[in-house]
Amino acid sequence: MKTRQLTCIVCPRGCSLVAELSDSGEVISVSGNLCPRGKTYAINECTNPMRTVTSTVRCKSGAVVAVKTAANVPKSRVFDVMAAINATIAPDTLRIGDVVIKNVCDTGVDVVATANS
Repeated sequence: MKTRQLTCIVCPRGCSLVAELSDSGEVISVSGNLCPRGKTYAINECTNPMRTVTSTVRCKSGAVVAVKTAANVPKSRVFDVMAAINATIAPDTLRIGDVVIKNVCDTGVDVVATANS
């Protein structure tokens, strides 16, 4: 059996979590959480970690605009998502919420503008 130490990021408490894992990677137990969300976070982080990607995209004029994924993407795909963002040239008319890349890297998640260009 293995253990994994985590710090919960769901709320400002930052609970110190300990997840016990079977040899196959299945979460057997979670301790240290002060609420049920900590347990859910630990299970997800150990079995299928997800991340929101924030970055900037270059516009045709050369300016850059802040963007982010509209939802979490698998952690294993973050570098692919960044490559797609870096390869994109956006229009100069972006507004907050505009989709810059639809279904980035076939994740089912869009990359959206978080600022106006």
